[in-house]
Amino acid sequence: MAGGAASGGNATSEAYAPARGWLLLPTWVVLGIVVLAPIVLMLIYSFLTKEFRGGVIWEFSVDAYDQFFFDRGLFGDDAPTIQWAYIQIFWRSIWQATLATIFCLLIGFPTAYFIATRPANQRTIWVFLITIPYWVNLLIRTVSMRFILRDQGPLNDLLQWTGIVAEPLTIINTNLGVQIGLFYSYLPFMVLPLYAAIERYNFSLSEAASDLYAPRHKILTRIVLPAVKPGLIAGCILVFVPSLGSFLAPDLLGGARNFMIGSLIDEQFRGSAGNWPFGAAASMILLTLVLLVLMVLARQQARLEKGAG
Repeated sequence: MAGGAASGGNATSEAYAPARGWLLLPTWVVLGIVVLAPIVLMLIYSFLTKEFRGGVIWEFSVDAYDQFFFDRGLFGDDAPTIQWAYIQIFWRSIWQATLATIFCLLIGFPTAYFIATRPANQRTIWVFLITIPYWVNLLIRTVSMRFILRDQGPLNDLLQWTGIVAEPLTIINTNLGVQIGLFYSYLPFMVLPLYAAIERYNFSLSEAASDLYAPRHKILTRIVLPAVKPGLIAGCILVFVPSLGSFLAPDLLGGARNFMIGSLIDEQFRGSAGNWPFGAAASMILLTLVLLVLMVLARQQARLEKGAG
């Protein structure tokens, strides 16, 4: 009976094998149109020549990549020197995204742990409260955050009323303002994967370690964190990658002095004065960095699964 059931299961699973390619065809078409085609187009544009009034001239050139990494003077005939301006923008994007990921993790992990340890009939309400602000468009939420953080905004009014500060704090058009915007925008992307991982965690392991007199920090670092590491990695990816390419928070909360790579790319494609090949080249450099980060995290995930197996 068992053999027959197994045989029947195999027959059922193989019944659709000849049509598997056709069944996956719509998925591949959608992925090709909305994912692969734009990337290929940006790659092609990055090797074209800038048109004076915007757009591109279909002539092969590596000037866009040269412009990103090297400064050849106003007229382009000086000896090349390293273009630190764009490299600094890139570096600012990396550390801002890294800080946003760290802050989201520091706040998101306790929040996810709290939700996962509530009674089952209360967890849905807590998840709802976490996600409901994000039903509103990101642009509207970022503009609202600018209103809250401005010099005469509610935050500074509260700080002055309580006597914490005597003068309004300048938060808008600073790196701090950008960081607050990134943290606020992507915090749920850290909470939800961690909550899903912690909810599946076997809390009897922590109870057993406590019965054996293990201190709480040891239980956290040696039992809980390794068990929920897949959710932690997923949350870090979901926060770091969009933070790295974000342009709304830097534009609205950071200003021109706190540009990030997403703002730089957006500026190149906006209006007729932009440089499409340069924007496409910056996009490709950003994509390469994101892929490198994802490859490192994928290897960590693979090692984790191999060790668990």
